[in-house]
Parts: sequence; C-alpha cells; structure tokens
Amino acid sequence: MTEKEIVKPQDNNTQETVRINALFEKIAILIERSRRFVANSVNVAEVRTRYEVGRYIYEDEQQGGRASYGKQVLKNLSARLISRYGEDWTYDTLKRCRFFYQAYANAKIGATPLPQLEDYNNPSENKQDTNWSNTVAPIQLPRFTLSWSHYLVLMRIENIEARSFYEIEAAQQQWSVKQLARQVGCSLYERLALSRNKDEVMRLALEGQTVEKPSDVIKNPITLEFLGLKPDELYTETKLENAIISKLQQFLLELGKGFLFEKRQKRFTFDEENYYVDLVFYNRLLQCYVLIDLKTDKLTHQDLGQMQMYVNYYDRYVKQDYENPTIGILLCESKKDALVELTLPKDANIYATAYQLYLPDKALLQAKLKEWIEEYNETHNEE
Repeated sequence: MTEKEIVKPQDNNTQETVRINALFEKIAILIERSRRFVANSVNVAEVRTRYEVGRYIYEDEQQGGRASYGKQVLKNLSARLISRYGEDWTYDTLKRCRFFYQAYANAKIGATPLPQLEDYNNPSENKQDTNWSNTVAPIQLPRFTLSWSHYLVLMRIENIEARSFYEIEAAQQQWSVKQLARQVGCSLYERLALSRNKDEVMRLALEGQTVEKPSDVIKNPITLEFLGLKPDELYTETKLENAIISKLQQFLLELGKGFLFEKRQKRFTFDEENYYVDLVFYNRLLQCYVLIDLKTDKLTHQDLGQMQMYVNYYDRYVKQDYENPTIGILLCESKKDALVELTLPKDANIYATAYQLYLPDKALLQAKLKEWIEEYNETHNEE
C-alpha cells in the first residue's frame, strides 16, 4: 500500500466544518467584546448622569442658600422624577448624587478627607460643608470607569488617596462590588501602605498596586476572615490548608496581583528524602515561584531554616534561567521580627507574615499610617 493510499484528503464536509468553526469563533469573540463594551457604556452613562444630577442639585443649593435648602426640596424633586422616570430617583438616590458630585468634583491627591455622607442628613448643622461652597466649582467631568454600585462603595471612603487606589484596582482587576467592599473592609490600602515608604504610598494612590519586586506582594497581616475559622478555636495546619483550598478564589484575591496556583503539598525529593511544600504558587508579574508554608504555632528559627532550604531547592533545580529567584512566605499566627532578622541573611528572599482570621481594625491602621507618615516627614525634613 502506497503512502498516497494511506493518507486521505479531507472531504468537503470536513473542510467546511473547520471553516465554519473558525468563522464562528471569530464572530463569537466579536459579539462578546461588543456586549462588554455596551454594558460598560451603559454603566459609564449612568454614573455620568448621576454625577451631573448631583452637580445641578449642588449648584441650586448654593443659589438658594444652604441653610434654607431642606429635605423637602429633594423630596418634591424626587416625586416629580419618579412620576416621569420611575422608582430609581428616590430621595436617597438624589442625596447620594449630590454627595457623589462633591466627593469627586474637587478631589485631588493630598487633599483633606471628605465629610461623611451621613453628615448631609442635616446640612445646616454640617460645619465642614462651608468649605465646599467656597472651593467646589464645576470642572471637567472626571473619568468614570466603574458601575454606580461601585461608586456607592467608593464615595464613602474619606481618604482621597485610599479612594483613588481602590478605584484604580477595581478597574484593573475587574473586582465585583462584593470584592471591592471586601478589600475596603479588610483595609487593603492601609496594609500595603504601611509596608512602603512615603513615595511608594503616593504611588499607590496614583497607580494602584505595582508589582515590581518581591516585597510588593507582601501584606502584613494577611486577612483570612473569609475562611470561617474562629480565632479562639483550635485547628491544625492541615485544617487551615483545607480551608484555604476550599476558598482558593478568595485567597488568590487576598494574595494580590499576578498569582497562579500550582499545587498543594508539592513533593520534591532530595538526598533520598521527601519534602512537602504546603502551597506552591507562581507570580506571572514577577516571573517566579512563590512557596507558602503554614504555621499555626509560634514561628521558630527551624521554620525559617526549612523555608530557606525549600527556596534553595527551587532556585537550583526547578526554576528556569529566564525566571527570577523563588520567594518564600511563612504564613504564621504570630512572629517576632527580631528572630526573622537574626536568622535570615539580609538578602534572603524569604518573608514571614502574620495572618488573622478577622477583619483588621481600620481606625487603628489609619491612625498607625498617619503616625508613620508624620514620623517619615519629620525625619526627612531634619535631613
């Protein structure tokens, strides 16, 4: 039998199927992109409309005098809008539109914190608002990229730098409203900012989280409230690991940008002995492996030495030449920084970070960040 007799050309039906499949995939991608564009356009149009509604209300307030501008004006306006356009335009919605405009019209990095939305329930008693009448003026429309539901979360963030950070990250990472609220609630901005110098803190507000070096992916503490474990209950490292695997999507969100999960209890053999890394990830932005070991007890120097061995093995036998050095993270219930510094060499690519099973005290973190920046400023002014 000749080669020509073995290899049969595709029949016309098969060739046509391949062509149709390829054409279908191209058109499907186009339609999906178009739908996303339309949905995003609708969201942006809604946000811009509500911003402009807030501007009209605010400007009308200034003409009529804020002290005499009571709830009844907005309630009457709401009733007329509802009768023509439906139930979306309630009194509470109009009040939020007004605050939304005030939150974004004159917002600049480094500006003073905003008043709380609740303060606008009693406008004549709001002492801070007198500053707005002198400073806020119609300016070029801000660039909105998220949905109105996202901005309902964002505009309640008083610190302008923090609000800018969350807005950038929500857009870049395509956070849902629930994910955005969770990141705000667990004080992501404050936890990242406290691990950086002041220049990098300002960069967070302007660019969001940038991942350029290993320390950029470290948070202290790591917040694991979504696991459902109680802080006062006894649990093993295996139970903690199982809880993380069952909530892997949330854990990846907490870890931050660029993380891909490879394997749990990854085994490697060296000198005829087996070793197991609790969790192995890869960070595509840093182009390196990230090894995580879980410790439910107090961190010891033996734990640090073991992680150093894991990292050394991956650097010497696993990573490719084009990849960057492996990062080791010891996720522990408690740690002593002095022990970590004494045990590890200064250039070690290993980090010990505490985890907690409850949301951090936001007020405490904000106060700590403010104190840190003030100390930083004093030190650099003296220099």
